[in-house]
Amino acid sequence: MSYRIGIDLGGTKIEGVVLDAEGKEIFRKRIATEREGGYQHILNRIKSVHDELVATVPNQPATFGIGTPGAISPRTGLLKNSNTVCMNGQPVKADLEKLLGRKIEIQNDANCFAMAEALLGAGSGKNLVFGVIMGTGCGGGIVYKGEVFTGAQAIAGEWGHMSIDPRGPVCYCGKKGCVETFISGGGLENRYAEKYGVRKSLKEVEAAYSAGEPQAVEFMAEFFDRFGRAVANLIDILDPDLVVLGGGVSNFKAVYTEGVAAVRRYVFNDELATPIVKNHLGDSAGVFGAALVGV
Repeated sequence: MSYRIGIDLGGTKIEGVVLDAEGKEIFRKRIATEREGGYQHILNRIKSVHDELVATVPNQPATFGIGTPGAISPRTGLLKNSNTVCMNGQPVKADLEKLLGRKIEIQNDANCFAMAEALLGAGSGKNLVFGVIMGTGCGGGIVYKGEVFTGAQAIAGEWGHMSIDPRGPVCYCGKKGCVETFISGGGLENRYAEKYGVRKSLKEVEAAYSAGEPQAVEFMAEFFDRFGRAVANLIDILDPDLVVLGGGVSNFKAVYTEGVAAVRRYVFNDELATPIVKNHLGDSAGVFGAALVGV
């Protein structure tokens, strides 16, 4: 039996899983990323999880993949576009292969999410799936006929860095008004604090909206409009069979009513035929996808 091992590297957590040949979960481990410790510390944290995962299937063949924000540049071999900025410009793949003593596959975390949902979750049986993560940041991944499409520059699906307002807030990438600054969980919280002078968590904003608090209702109307513009843009370009949402914002029920209604207003068609649905795999999607893309 060949096993699949995957690690999902996030800004706050590192999660690993072992799957059997049928995709059944054998073992899972989660630890804090501790990214404040810097680049080498994060690599060492990855190694500790990897070693524990391998120990659960000793002396058995196993593929291994990692999902991470950003991507490996085809030009330089260095990581780029990660919102864990200490990883950018680093030879992450080469350093981890040396540290772990094995070949590895590294894919963008949103690609991993999309892969898992396309093969095992909400997009099962669909031809073209676009996976959206709206968490700390905002990423996207494209899966076509069961394979991740990364593009010539390894930036396919990076809709979080399309600018929808050139006068908008500065993004960590250096540009202004990126989708990520408006509709990610972190962006939503930042815009609320900017607009009203008080910081509320995503859950607090959702609770206030559900209670009909005028300030929250006003704020979320702006959010839904931006969500609609952003998702309509990607549907206009890709025309996918399904868009599946993940990350903390995907748990906001009104996204599937008010948010989808906004997409319908902006899409370049006489109807919105594209299903926009919540993920089926929850927090498991990213780490399952990492295991599925492994080598």
